[in-house]
Amino acid sequence: MIIGIDIGSTTTKAVSIEDGKVTRMIRARAQDAITAATGAFGKIVLENSIKINTIEKIKITGAGASKIKDDIFGIPTGRVNEIEAIGIGGMFLSGMSNIIITNIGTGTVIIEAGERGIFHFGGSGVGGGTILGLAKKLLPIAEFSDILELAKEGKLNQVDLLLGDITDTSISFLSGENTASNFGKMLDTASHSDIALAIINMVYQVIGMLSVFAARAKECGARRVIVTGNGSKNMIGRKILSDISALYGIEFIYPERAEYTTAIGAGLSV
Repeated sequence: MIIGIDIGSTTTKAVSIEDGKVTRMIRARAQDAITAATGAFGKIVLENSIKINTIEKIKITGAGASKIKDDIFGIPTGRVNEIEAIGIGGMFLSGMSNIIITNIGTGTVIIEAGERGIFHFGGSGVGGGTILGLAKKLLPIAEFSDILELAKEGKLNQVDLLLGDITDTSISFLSGENTASNFGKMLDTASHSDIALAIINMVYQVIGMLSVFAARAKECGARRVIVTGNGSKNMIGRKILSDISALYGIEFIYPERAEYTTAIGAGLSV
């Protein structure tokens, strides 16, 4: 058995890999990398009654992996490059190769993975951390679930400047409902719900368009983007990406267990 651990900046995830299959998954939160890694390991072992002597090795990756200098509890512990882990995990979960992977976490990283190898295409500091930070200051709310709940009743036309606000005609294939400027209107009547939705909309529009550019830049062009990371589970974000898909003809695919992609990739790495 191999344990793969993704030590993120906010959440740490651990998975068990047996005979090339993912058998268990857990997530945990801690303030520092060592506590996160040992806590996630202890949680997956104790909650699933795993015997320590059945664990062959531990593979760690993520933002906090560099802080782990020694083996964990005496078990051989290897470090896996995060880009490689996302690429391996994305191909495994999607069942596809030669793909573009957009991994949405605290920030966003875009990866090309396939027969030629796994490459860091690019990325952005815009991600889940952006949503939390702006919401905390503008609303103020600091819990992600509360932001999502608030955004359900939001109206973008109270905050965003839409094309219909500035022109009576369509521009290219864009309609009056498309965004001309995020936060470019910000009416005095804008509610907290409107602002919450506008924050999410801005973040996912940036992520979506970067993904479109990456897919189109790929040799021969790609028509599909695999979306992974915690941000892949955001249903409001998915709707925003769906709107971008309709405009630009790029399909966004959400594999099952996508939030565990990096931990799975670490566990499966050679």
